[in-house]
Amino acid sequence: MKLDRLIWGIILLFIGGVLLLENFGVIDFYWRNVWSFWPVFLIIAGLNILFNRNNSQTGSIISIAVLVVALSFLFYRGQQVPEHGYWWGNSFKKDIEANIDHNDGDNDNDNDDDDKDSSYNQLNLSEPFVAADNTKKTVLNISGGGISFNLDGETDSLINADIRKRHGNFSLKKLVTDSATVLTFSMEDRKSKWNFGDNGNDVNFKLNKAATWDVLMKLGAGEANFDFSPYKVRTFRFDGGAAALDIKMGDLLPITDVVVKSGVADVKIKVPTNSGCRIKTKTGLSAKDFDGFEKLSDGVYETSNYKSSTKKIFISLDGGLSNFEVSRY
Repeated sequence: MKLDRLIWGIILLFIGGVLLLENFGVIDFYWRNVWSFWPVFLIIAGLNILFNRNNSQTGSIISIAVLVVALSFLFYRGQQVPEHGYWWGNSFKKDIEANIDHNDGDNDNDNDDDDKDSSYNQLNLSEPFVAADNTKKTVLNISGGGISFNLDGETDSLINADIRKRHGNFSLKKLVTDSATVLTFSMEDRKSKWNFGDNGNDVNFKLNKAATWDVLMKLGAGEANFDFSPYKVRTFRFDGGAAALDIKMGDLLPITDVVVKSGVADVKIKVPTNSGCRIKTKTGLSAKDFDGFEKLSDGVYETSNYKSSTKKIFISLDGGLSNFEVSRY
């Protein structure tokens, strides 16, 4: 067996095993602890190239040994609870918030000190709502990495973004065309696009409910938690690398499109029960859990009320090695 195939086989077995143990609740694995060590795979790839050309049996044994040691370390490191911040999932965030609420009355001085933490800067970006432009569609382009995005209620403005940042430069630009109002929210910091450490940024959006939204998101690494159910969202497109995505769609429009393309991601989508929903998948080695859907053919799933419902949601999922969950509420 070729060394490169053996190495990739071991890596895939490792990732699949971790995902399986997570799904059955055997372990809690914090991917954010692992991603910061991604250069180790470059070292392994380099060893593979060197020893493959020389056809050295000793070299092959060294490559496999380095890989096993590295994966063992990553497995141990991934089970350690992060000490600061959160990135993958919301459980750690909730634990922090609960602890703060519990100790709020006894630690006012400590909280004041935290608010004054000079390592973070507060920034607010917004665009006013113009009634004359509301007849057009509103396109929101979001891009960045190492960020936790949340949808935090409505606003009288068209959009409002509260940013708690440690690094990077954020901007919000508006362009009005004959057919659309285009908003572009971006972080200009290439070094942070794949920053998986504790030094992340938090962005809380508020959107205007009167607008009809098309949301297009590119996320290098990080998480996004959006409850779109009170908003008129016609399209949501997500293109992510290593990310956690949790969205809830509503039924305020007759047709809604959801398109997700991901590398290594944890994707959870909730759709209303009174909307008919169809899922098309191209997911490779990804895990799939579509509760309340019937499988029509390979890669095609539908709810029982898909044909009869006057409101429909179309979901397209494309992922290399991800966990996809779609449920109804």
